[in-house]
Amino acid sequence: MEMKHRLEEDDLYQRFAKQREAEDQRLQSVIGEEWEAELAIITSRFERDLAMKKRNREEAKVLTVRHNREKEELEKNMTLKRDQTKEGLTRKMLEHERAATAALVERHSKEMMRLIQEKRLEALDPSEEDVRLYPAQPPPPLPPPQAKTDIYLSPDEFAEVDQLAIQVAQEDQKTFTDLVRLLVGQCSSDVEKARTIFRWITVKNLNSMSFDDTAHGDTPMALLRGIKYGTESYHVLFKRLCSYAGLHCVVIKGYSKSAGYQPGVRFEDNRFRNSWNAVYVAGAWRFVQCNWGARHLVNAKEVPKTGNRNKSDSLRAAERKKKDNNLRYEYDDHYFLTDPKEFIYEFYPLQSEWQLLKTTISLRDFEELPFVRSLFFRYGLYFPDDDTKAVMYTDSTGAATIRLGMPPDLQSSLIFHYNLKLYDSDKDTYDGTSLKRFVMQSVVGDMVAFRVHAPCSGALLLDIFANAVTPREYLTGEPMKFKSVCKFKIVCEDLQTVMVPLPDCASGEWGPVKATRLFGLEPITHVDALVFAGREVDIKFRMTRPLTDFMATLHRNGYEEKRLNKFVSHRVEEDVVTFSLTFPEEGQFGMDIYTREVSASNAANPHLNTPPEKHLLTHCCKYLINSSKRN
Repeated sequence: MEMKHRLEEDDLYQRFAKQREAEDQRLQSVIGEEWEAELAIITSRFERDLAMKKRNREEAKVLTVRHNREKEELEKNMTLKRDQTKEGLTRKMLEHERAATAALVERHSKEMMRLIQEKRLEALDPSEEDVRLYPAQPPPPLPPPQAKTDIYLSPDEFAEVDQLAIQVAQEDQKTFTDLVRLLVGQCSSDVEKARTIFRWITVKNLNSMSFDDTAHGDTPMALLRGIKYGTESYHVLFKRLCSYAGLHCVVIKGYSKSAGYQPGVRFEDNRFRNSWNAVYVAGAWRFVQCNWGARHLVNAKEVPKTGNRNKSDSLRAAERKKKDNNLRYEYDDHYFLTDPKEFIYEFYPLQSEWQLLKTTISLRDFEELPFVRSLFFRYGLYFPDDDTKAVMYTDSTGAATIRLGMPPDLQSSLIFHYNLKLYDSDKDTYDGTSLKRFVMQSVVGDMVAFRVHAPCSGALLLDIFANAVTPREYLTGEPMKFKSVCKFKIVCEDLQTVMVPLPDCASGEWGPVKATRLFGLEPITHVDALVFAGREVDIKFRMTRPLTDFMATLHRNGYEEKRLNKFVSHRVEEDVVTFSLTFPEEGQFGMDIYTREVSASNAANPHLNTPPEKHLLTHCCKYLINSSKRN
């Protein structure tokens, strides 16, 4: 059957080639005729003007120069018009070719599924009733009865099938039958079959493969020619491979919050149209997004190339084995069997039943959902407030708060950062001050809060980043990569209160939680980030492990830091460290606290007469202090 399908596909691609050639010739003819007509007009005008000026050599020379310039300009304009027309025509033809390819793959998939179902029935013992038999016809779209975590808890459970997919991706196969047999031949469940196909596509790095234009239908590269020509997407390829594996699969069309999207944007045109899959496994339809799941080589200088005919198989195998020792394949597991309640944050199907939700939502509801990325769900984050939306409006004081909930097992390792800029530009300052100083980030229990104070009316863009690291990793001082987990549009329609920036302290969260998390430094007197004090205050901590070299700095808008040094001091008494502050005047101050750990060897043997091993002096925490006589 595959050979029959291949012949039909060959015929389709031949028709594509003929149509493209015919359209190209037609375009060349139309542009050529228009070019000749315009050239005739300017030439006629030149000859007429020249005849009138023939006795004046200087004027004739000027006319000749102008005529040559007009011809050059005409050539440039007609070439630009041809290229633009060809680009638009190619885009329309590609859309038609994609639709034709998808329709062909749809028919081929049904025929393949029908054949596989017949073979399954032939293999069954008529005297036995197999209640686990995979459905012959695709079931209607309904919400899955189980969550993804009920199917598997960790990608590590697929270690063997993932490795198999990686190995198969290193070689080229001549038929889909051979490819799928290698991928699913050892799989024990339909979930494993879908998994190996998903991982093969995410590993293969189809977009970077080199192709031979002379490849015939029975060559490895011809197998994936649809990817080369742009007529076959990852989603159509996934559907095709699933049919060879005997799995029901559909391609779903709709909108996605993809590259270039910002919170608050309306889906009013085709700019953010996208496609993805649902595959029927584990007794239900489940989402797969191969394109977004593809994360390819890490720490590799060169992507393995397929189909290189200039080297012997043995030499290629030796080179591949050498490279494999240094390669690590990354992908995003979130986009395999994604739960509908999470998938709906990024993808909205045109057919509402393919939301796979018990209660469907409207396109407007989709637009209002917070703009989140897969890392948001990987870290188990959630929104504790029901009124959290993609666009948040400030109150009359210009303030808006976004809160994220954290799972208990990650509260000690999740670190957040943020960026604030103007919504319609990359400008991140206001009146010469960083917009970051108009956001107060704090952690209380299992919640991290970002309170934005808009310095002016208008729209801002808040981007929240996160990373999960151990305290030990954080204290090494090595740079950390933070990735975006969610974005919000902050709108201030009418600012009635003049907002001043927070004191220029170190970036990151306010409050003592960071000190406890990183250094085991527990607050005794002040557990909140915001402190209300008189003209002086003592802030005390208890050390749960040896620390040394405490340092505190005081900050206030309009003051140099060194002018405030004399107003803050500290003392250590047994396991209690006290920071004493006096304030030169009433107002708002920020205090940064720094410390470093005592090395393990010195802590274990405090009586050794050896200099302590120095760790990095690291920012510990910061407080926002409002000093007033009334406090």
